[in-house]
Amino acid sequence: MTYDVIIVGSGAAGLTAALALGEHLEVLVVAKGAQGTGSTLWAQGGIAAVLDSGDTFEEHIRDTMVAGAGLNRLETVEFVIERAPLAIERLTELGVPFNMEGNALHLTREGGHSHRRIVHVDDATGRAVQDALLKAAEANPNITLLGGHACIDLITGRHELRYSGSGRVWGVYALDEATGRVEAYTARATVLATGGAGRCYLFSTAPRGATGDGIAMAWRAGARVSNMEMMQFHPTCLYNLDVKNFLITEAVRGEGGHLLNPRTGHRYMPDYDERAELAPRDVVARANDAEIKRDGLDYVHLDISHKPPEFVKHHFPTIYEKLLGLGIDMTKEPIPVVPAQHYTCGGIVIDLNGRTDLPGLYAAGECTESGLHGANRLASNSLLECFVFGEAAAADILAHWDAFDEPPPVRGWDESRVTNSDEEVIIKQNWTEIRRFMWNYVGIVRTTRRLERAQHRIKMLRDEVDDYYGHFRVSTDLIELRNLLECAGLIVNSALKRHESRGLHYTLDFPRTLPMPRDTVLLP
Repeated sequence: MTYDVIIVGSGAAGLTAALALGEHLEVLVVAKGAQGTGSTLWAQGGIAAVLDSGDTFEEHIRDTMVAGAGLNRLETVEFVIERAPLAIERLTELGVPFNMEGNALHLTREGGHSHRRIVHVDDATGRAVQDALLKAAEANPNITLLGGHACIDLITGRHELRYSGSGRVWGVYALDEATGRVEAYTARATVLATGGAGRCYLFSTAPRGATGDGIAMAWRAGARVSNMEMMQFHPTCLYNLDVKNFLITEAVRGEGGHLLNPRTGHRYMPDYDERAELAPRDVVARANDAEIKRDGLDYVHLDISHKPPEFVKHHFPTIYEKLLGLGIDMTKEPIPVVPAQHYTCGGIVIDLNGRTDLPGLYAAGECTESGLHGANRLASNSLLECFVFGEAAAADILAHWDAFDEPPPVRGWDESRVTNSDEEVIIKQNWTEIRRFMWNYVGIVRTTRRLERAQHRIKMLRDEVDDYYGHFRVSTDLIELRNLLECAGLIVNSALKRHESRGLHYTLDFPRTLPMPRDTVLLP
């Protein structure tokens, strides 16, 4: 099946690109599971933009560069931040009901920001944005939304009927999760908007489908990836044995919440950083990790009960109701929290137009390394990146449309030498093993020895997974396992190459930060 453009992923980046392209071209949006169930849906905090009279682009740029420990690309940071107000304007036009204060947008503040500049919809901004984008996409006759399809690999020149061996991308092979059939979907241009690789880790705020699919597919096709060692851990994920990945938004600390040692009641963040609870996420996550490990705790406390109850309920209605259902009244008692993997700051290398190394392939959002986040993402810059680069990729495709060739005939998916699996337990076992050793060996604090142990396990598992993949029909679980293992290898290899501690990469063997920031770029 052939379209003008194929977009893989139906979150903020993918749907933003689809809406811009759908004004002129036939667009296919492919997604695993139901449309719009990715990471965007779960974004609580908001979108950072300079909208207050006392704020400036220069200060937002500086805050982003400070959080990113100098590894950011300045031209990218300027490019994104200067386009933030327009992104908010477009979302408002789409019907996103941002919180207001009188006639102006209500702005909150989060860690690492020097001003109030977070536009939000209560504490469920992502859901409101996702709903508005999906509604607009469903109303566009040029956009076809194809849920329940897991993409396996990019179609390149080596899949052409007349083999060319080129790196030109012509679309994707995708598994219909309902029928088990694999189809080739071709297009002149392809956009990856597949999210991050958070499910490489045992504890993560990422949704079940965050298995690094786009990163792994692009890598296998020949694109560079960069800074995969920069894996952000959110400082405050709810500690609850029944609820594995409920995030307590940064804004709770932004509105005055304190982190306390549950054994002593001591507010410890001022001991670690002069910005206390408003320090960037990497600083707060390491502080929480240190308190937990030093005192043998299961969690630390996040306490905002000193604020008036109506203030707390008004600012955090979703979190308040969720916690109340679990027997925790955040207006009267502290919240037990632990650090958890939260965001993939590295990914597929792209330029300011969203172009990757491979002709015909674009990427946007969390699966990319655009240069915006550097060594640590500043809070609420992530949704912003999705809107700006979704628009940028669409604009570049439209501007150069006449130069894109029609896709050639390509080979169908070959299942002639595989059978149905009778060993599904292998997938579950390997998935669990990857997530556990990544958490223990490649987590918040690292050492070379731990990284080498993880690398050794990845090599052993790769042989096992490759053998399984070569013998049995693909399933969504197998596709995700293959991609998880690929991304775990990229994270570990990147971490071993960085002989310093910078931002999110903290290693006991190289605790100092080198004077010159350098990207870790891996070549296929």
